[in-house]
Amino acid sequence: MSKDGIRFGKWSIPPSDLEESFDTTGGPGGQHANRNKTAVTIRFDIARSSLPESVREGLIKHLGKPAIETHSSESRSQWRNRALARQRLEAILEDASRTAKPRRRTRPTRASKDKRLQEKRRKSEIKEQRKRPATGD
Repeated sequence: MSKDGIRFGKWSIPPSDLEESFDTTGGPGGQHANRNKTAVTIRFDIARSSLPESVREGLIKHLGKPAIETHSSESRSQWRNRALARQRLEAILEDASRTAKPRRRTRPTRASKDKRLQEKRRKSEIKEQRKRPATGD
């Protein structure tokens, strides 16, 4: 996490592309939780970001939506919640930007073929035993 923006992979998101909002946390915590805006929500609009078009399209395709929101209200500190929300956003973007390696086709081994055929024979025998015996009318 950089001081002002967010970095993932070889890309960087400037702070102007992030929308931060703060709110009270609610729940236990008494007056501090009810009066101080320590909960943080960070919204990143991928479609309108300054990232290159190909990166934006890839992120939207992988995530299935044009914007991401992360929320944090675990800590009593707004600063800590802000850091946690940014870390989550960074992790989501890092995961979404990773491309899967294409699978290389391999042949099944002889042992795996034999094992599969053996299992088919065993299943066949079990099913054969379930049948009623033939009556010799």
